[in-house]
Amino acid sequence: MDIAWYAYPLAILAGIIAGVINTLAGSGSLVTIPMLIYLGLPSNVANATNRVGVLIQNVVGLATFWQSGKMNMTGGLWLVAPTIPGAFLGAWLAAQMGKQEMDIVIAVVMVMMLFVILFDAERWLREHSQVRPGRPSWLTLILFFAIGVYGAFIQAGVGVFILAAMVLGTGYSLIHANAIKLMIILVVTAIALVIFINGQLIDWGLGLLMAVGQSIGAWMAARFATRAKNANIWVRRLLITVIVLSVLDLLGVFDWVMGLWA
Repeated sequence: MDIAWYAYPLAILAGIIAGVINTLAGSGSLVTIPMLIYLGLPSNVANATNRVGVLIQNVVGLATFWQSGKMNMTGGLWLVAPTIPGAFLGAWLAAQMGKQEMDIVIAVVMVMMLFVILFDAERWLREHSQVRPGRPSWLTLILFFAIGVYGAFIQAGVGVFILAAMVLGTGYSLIHANAIKLMIILVVTAIALVIFINGQLIDWGLGLLMAVGQSIGAWMAARFATRAKNANIWVRRLLITVIVLSVLDLLGVFDWVMGLWA
């Protein structure tokens, strides 16, 4: 596909922003998918192409956490395992469900999550994880299976769901949860990417271009999370901002406002 010269800086800039948001909170795909559509990709191709950058940014984020010595995977493999079959199911469903109906469901869930984050600050801001050893409950495993389905299906917002499940449901600190979140999304994205490649839905030029920006953003965010004082407080603030903007976008508020100026 031939693209205009301005697509290059726009794709990289959107990638950097999404890399920061995805690494610290989630929903960076609400930046990259609209940008890919704006640059001329059909929505289904944009949804698939977006996974290239997500995969690479998570590798960079994980490597940065690892180098900092704060890559704590305690209990993480238990949470990764159920997302694998969920990811296969979610990628298969990606072309089967209507986007509008899914957007409404996501928006409702995010509104509920926003209230939980606002009124349960103590658990969100804990400095140390309080994870029970051994296998998580069956309810937790089922929840992460569902997260695998959703993450492979549309990606946008999956990081928010993972953080909420880990911090509120299993006792992780926000920074500890962020590292394991990157591992979970890496596995889910790799599975979805294989299926999308098989369906010839990837635009490798734009996908790799945006991946450059996402890798830069992921590196910056992971360094911040492992080095900044009170990083958990700032991550929570970003998470709240991302949720509010995501809900407004999913409910079409931004489109409505833009329509007033048309």
